[in-house]
Amino acid sequence: MRTRDGLDLVLLAAIWGASFLFMRIAAPAFGPVALAFVRVAGAALMLLPLLAWRGELGTLQKHWRPLLLVGITNSALPFICFGYATLSITAGLASIFNAATPLTSALFAWAWLKEPMTRWRTAGLALGFFGVLGLAGNKAGVRGEGIDLPVLLAIVACLLGTLLYGFSASFTKRRLTGVSAMTLATGSQFAAAIALAPLAVVTWPAAMPGALPWGAAAASALLSSGLAYILYFRLIAHVGPTNAASVTFLIPVFAVVWGAWLLDEAITPAMVIGGAVIVAGTALVLGLLPRPKRA
Repeated sequence: MRTRDGLDLVLLAAIWGASFLFMRIAAPAFGPVALAFVRVAGAALMLLPLLAWRGELGTLQKHWRPLLLVGITNSALPFICFGYATLSITAGLASIFNAATPLTSALFAWAWLKEPMTRWRTAGLALGFFGVLGLAGNKAGVRGEGIDLPVLLAIVACLLGTLLYGFSASFTKRRLTGVSAMTLATGSQFAAAIALAPLAVVTWPAAMPGALPWGAAAASALLSSGLAYILYFRLIAHVGPTNAASVTFLIPVFAVVWGAWLLDEAITPAMVIGGAVIVAGTALVLGLLPRPKRA
């Protein structure tokens, strides 16, 4: 990985880590659906002129059907899920559950794309899901005297978001291989905006959000979707999908730090231990940990 690619990776992790902070700030004022619409619509408005400048607008029309499904499953619905989750759990905790995305991606790739499931990948999946279940049980109070239903529903929303991301990754590989990174980024955000527009009208908040929520929503659109997707698809082109997926390890670090620094969110031992187990399992799935050689 070149120095420039490494810097892109760290910058992407910092931006996507901050996206959970932006949601935590803006979701109470906008609501999950309206916030998701602002995010994807703002990103589309940023990316469409860039795609036009590259002369690739015609590609959107050619691939509009699969791009619509990618927009819904990789942006619209997951953004709603995580926006809903941040109403009840911290930005750092939501980002740790998001780190399970490569685990669900591996499951869909095995079941749908027939990618081999080696013993190490199987062990990584088991370890990662053990970490998810352990952290979820701790935070939702499953092991205590009563269940914290809002927190439990928030965790379920996060995990549903990771399932959607996992499906979208395999669908993109199956149906949109060869389509440029800029077209994928622009088309998915534009399609998500179109899909969410009617719901956003119905759920738009009665009271206009203030300057801080609007600022967080704008940052989420321009940075966490617009710029981030350019960086992400550029990384895939330069270093491959496995190395690009390693950004998953850094996102919770930045999200937890941003949340603790700017929102005074607590960092608990359960978050540290559960996050470490999830990341270790993910590293095994992606093949990023050294493995003993056979004699």
